[in-house]
Amino acid sequence: MSTKIHEALAWASSFLADNGREAFAAEILMRHVLGCVSRTEMLMRLHDQMDDEMYQQLKAAVERHVEGEPVQYITGKEEFYGRTFSVNKEVLIPRPETEELVEHTLALISEHFGDDETVSVADIGTGSGAISVTMALEDDRLQVYTVDIAEESIEVAKGNAERLGAEVEFILGDLLQPFMEMHMKLDVVVSNPPYIPDHEIEVLDTIVKDREPMRALSGGEDGYVFYRRFMEELPLVLKEKAIVGFEVGAGQGETVGAMLRITFPGSEVYVKEDISGKDRMVFAVLGK
Repeated sequence: MSTKIHEALAWASSFLADNGREAFAAEILMRHVLGCVSRTEMLMRLHDQMDDEMYQQLKAAVERHVEGEPVQYITGKEEFYGRTFSVNKEVLIPRPETEELVEHTLALISEHFGDDETVSVADIGTGSGAISVTMALEDDRLQVYTVDIAEESIEVAKGNAERLGAEVEFILGDLLQPFMEMHMKLDVVVSNPPYIPDHEIEVLDTIVKDREPMRALSGGEDGYVFYRRFMEELPLVLKEKAIVGFEVGAGQGETVGAMLRITFPGSEVYVKEDISGKDRMVFAVLGK
């Protein structure tokens, strides 16, 4: 028995909503099953018949999401800064907030470095490569390096860099240690490190805490373990004139800002809110 696309979509939306998931996820999963590039294309096909095999694929995808698998891991992709990135269970799913971190870091680089300067940038915590690949593609002055402790994450990010045509140097290592070992100095360090306090991880939605990699979520007992390490390592790798950009959890901005002020006296440090009005980014400009 064939089903029209709009009927299957209505079923999927209701089933998701009844099971505590976002009904809108039905559209993303439907587009994935149909192979539609755009929402418009899917809407134009709403009255087409859906063959039974595709309907079963949709049902399976919807059930996986109800059971707690993120939509992005089912479809294998997520949009970031206008580009499609491949994702899987080895990497954190890129968030819109991180787009703002990239946007503001790029603006600071344009403000503080000349158009003819080559600027060395290190993204710490590669994940899917969303930050490093985007920065390399958005500004061709940048010499972009990215470090991750997990080889599995680097493999995902390398695939994204190759597919999107970004020149990024991938380094397997722990935070800033590789640059310290190479005695290398950097113009910019940007990072979206794990910052969720361990006690808060327990109350996260199962879609996040049980499916996304714990190494990309846990910031230790109070959420600041990686920022403390950065404060020890940053002075050893930054040039006198440099920029630091961090993503932080809501409510962590002033604490991380205070850490940077103590580490770099005289630097310009400020906390920036995201589009939702939450303190989400902290920047330090050194040697102005």
